[in-house]
Amino acid sequence: MLTIRLSRVGKKKQPTYRLIISEKSKDTFGDFLEILGHYNPLTEPKTINLKEERIKYWLEKGAQTSPTVHNLLVDAEIIEGPKVKASKNKKKEGREKEIKEKKIETKEKEEAKKK
Repeated sequence: MLTIRLSRVGKKKQPTYRLIISEKSKDTFGDFLEILGHYNPLTEPKTINLKEERIKYWLEKGAQTSPTVHNLLVDAEIIEGPKVKASKNKKKEGREKEIKEKKIETKEKEEAKKK
């Protein structure tokens, strides 16, 4: 599956990103099909240069976007729709849910024992 995502370039502690299209299973530093733009989050305001025609072309062909790229494209008004939550710690969120569920179960068990 093709995805449009960010590939980090730049110096240490000075990130800039390329918007690239590549296979989802491939590394972002490896082969990619095309550079679709650049994003610099350190400038004020944040600089984003996009090739709108090419992005729309790839989206029509069935390419997916990463959550961060989706939000950037919504801000740039290239695509419509609500923003998506782009979470860094998906494993941590899953663990937090498990912990909450266990706490609820233990409370229910304690209440059942008291009765």
